Amino acid sequence: MRVLALSPHTDDADLGAGGTLARWAEEGREVWTVAFSTAMRSELEDEFRAAADTLGIQPGNVIVYNFPHHIFPSQRQAILQHMIALRDKLQPDLVLGPSLRDVHQDHWTVANEMLRAFKMASILSYELPWNNLNFETLVFAKLNREHLDQKLKALRCYQGQRLKTYFNEDFIEGLARTRGTQIQTTYAEAFEVIRWLL
Repeated sequence: MRVLALSPHTDDADLGAGGTLARWAEEGREVWTVAFSTAMRSELEDEFRAAADTLGIQPGNVIVYNFPHHIFPSQRQAILQHMIALRDKLQPDLVLGPSLRDVHQDHWTVANEMLRAFKMASILSYELPWNNLNFETLVFAKLNREHLDQKLKALRCYQGQRLKTYFNEDFIEGLARTRGTQIQTTYAEAFEVIRWLL
């Protein structure tokens, strides 16, 4: 299975699906990760690439664009064109991205253009509770402690984000434990179904 994770900003997919991406990379799935904005800061690209490496994603499977952050709605067509190019090049089986109910304008734009570009693939939304008005936990990925540790290590790469409340490691582990409890395992990440192809 070829997986494509779409991250509006460099840290989003790692926050929402880092443990699952680490698990899939360990299992030998072909994992690609894309960031649409580095806020024009080179250190964020370096951190994104370091985080991807920590999750086990091959360096050649890491793609970075430099759309100005906070104005994605005005860049919708250009973002869509990049996604179409990714679709045609990679033909992913599964695409991960933000929720369609994410209130951040950049996240919302990526989510909606993702649906347009990848409507012939399975699409799941990862969970970012601080941005989601609501979130349907319909799909769960079981994680081992090693996968959660890889996610925490990857998030430590983002030095400039460490003071944000949602980067708190107790919170991240607590959410993983909550999702794990829902499926009677220790740790998990939850996803919304946007489209599922059997």
